[in-house]
Amino acid sequence: MTIDRSDVELARSVAGEAGALLLAIRERATEQGKALGDAGDHEANVLILERLRAARPDDFILSEESIDDTARCAAERVWIVDPLDGTRDYAEGLDDWAVHIGLAIGGRPVVGAVAVPTTGRIYTTADAAGRARACAVPPRMVVSRTRATDMVERVGMALATTRVGMGSAGVKAMAVVDGRADIYLHDGGQYEWDNCAPAAVALAAGLHASRIDGSPLVYNCANPLLPDLLICRPELADQVLAAIAATR
Repeated sequence: MTIDRSDVELARSVAGEAGALLLAIRERATEQGKALGDAGDHEANVLILERLRAARPDDFILSEESIDDTARCAAERVWIVDPLDGTRDYAEGLDDWAVHIGLAIGGRPVVGAVAVPTTGRIYTTADAAGRARACAVPPRMVVSRTRATDMVERVGMALATTRVGMGSAGVKAMAVVDGRADIYLHDGGQYEWDNCAPAAVALAAGLHASRIDGSPLVYNCANPLLPDLLICRPELADQVLAAIAATR
């Protein structure tokens, strides 16, 4: 499928603008804790919806922070966004949170931009292509800082991985994209907005991205629950999938 570069640039621009807004909200220090997270979620969502609707009025949008319009299910093009991935990390003053702007076309994650505002990085499907990488020995596996599941821990032990705790799904996935990690495995429950943009960027980078049974990631489903995910270096995919199967 040919990717429209203007879609990528739109995703990059919107992710960057939302990220800058989220930094400004945190810096103004008028909210704390949950109120800060709520303000970030809401204000970033408003900005993202405004920008996407103005630029692509015929496209549908599925956002974590908006009421779902199920008419999107019949659409070919659907933007799938998480205005603030890692709300708890953001509210606690940590750095590993992200903004996800993804575009699914025909159910496939085709365009993605993942902004990590505290680092100034925006990863996109255009930038990721052709990245060179070498797998570490032992492989490095990113896991939830606070709630890695038993299955993830068992797979990590079976593969003798070095486990690295991180926050948001987008930050974990981008650690594999830029070579700081080799495996991101999740089975604790996610939604399409948690992984559409990260999966698009990972696939563009030549990484393996699938469900934990090896089946393809499909987006714009009537039920946006997408509970499990594997992103890893392609040479590790068979080993990781086999280790997952052995734990089930």
